[in-house]
Amino acid sequence: MSPESLAETVLRLSTVSRSSPRDPNETTHWPEPDSLDRAQWFTSPELISVYGTPLWDSLDDHARRQLSFWEAVGFYSLNIHGEKLLIEGIARRLYQPGLEDVAEYLHHFLDEENQHSIWFATFCLRYGGKIYPDRKVAFPREHAPGEEDLLFFARVAVFEELVDRYNSAMGRDDRLAPVARRINANHHDEETRHLVFGRRLVEHLWRWHAPGWSDETVAGVRAHLAGYVMATWREYYNPDVYRDAGFPDPYATARQAWDHPATAAHRAALTARSLRWLYEAGILEAPVLS
Repeated sequence: MSPESLAETVLRLSTVSRSSPRDPNETTHWPEPDSLDRAQWFTSPELISVYGTPLWDSLDDHARRQLSFWEAVGFYSLNIHGEKLLIEGIARRLYQPGLEDVAEYLHHFLDEENQHSIWFATFCLRYGGKIYPDRKVAFPREHAPGEEDLLFFARVAVFEELVDRYNSAMGRDDRLAPVARRINANHHDEETRHLVFGRRLVEHLWRWHAPGWSDETVAGVRAHLAGYVMATWREYYNPDVYRDAGFPDPYATARQAWDHPATAAHRAALTARSLRWLYEAGILEAPVLS
């Protein structure tokens, strides 16, 4: 059987999206209690940022569950900011020359990501009273032809690949509070389509543009994506989360959690599984984290 073309992928994914619309305000899709008992788990213990470190060992069960709540607020905030940039970037690229063939699915992509943001923001604001600020900083620069689009969609794909590993695991975790489990499961359900689309589009843009780029531009693309992976992981170790969870020195906590061999091994393993397709496509040449 011959590989599916990008046009065939767009048609297939658009058909699925049309057949399964969601209303984020319907309680049948997300039961929304007015208040939550924070003695429940909201993040799978194994996915909490300090898991496997002496910091985790120092916490009693109550403190671990409280941390799991604030880590959920942090994770959902990270998703909100990622999807805000995604929505803005896709909206600018609708019917852009060279992307006309994917415009139909971009509309579905926008609609679904907007719904996801509603789920995440409702949880953060209703139960945590806040959305944590975005810590990423972007610096504008000149790009080679096609480079900006490739980097945008590659960043989107990288972000969603990493996030989906967490969504997939937590959507199946019966230990979690039902609302947290449902948010993760619903997000994973629709992200599977976005991941397929993202991979196909990034590979297409790479094959189209990279042969015309200089070696310096290709090296810059690879360095940029490696740096983006690292910056995305850094946001999982959020001092604001540690402060709300009661750690006396949240920045020292972030450093200790990031530097521990157990968390480094977790990041490296998950990154390797999530981004293998970028190596197979020749977009990345060496492991980003090891």
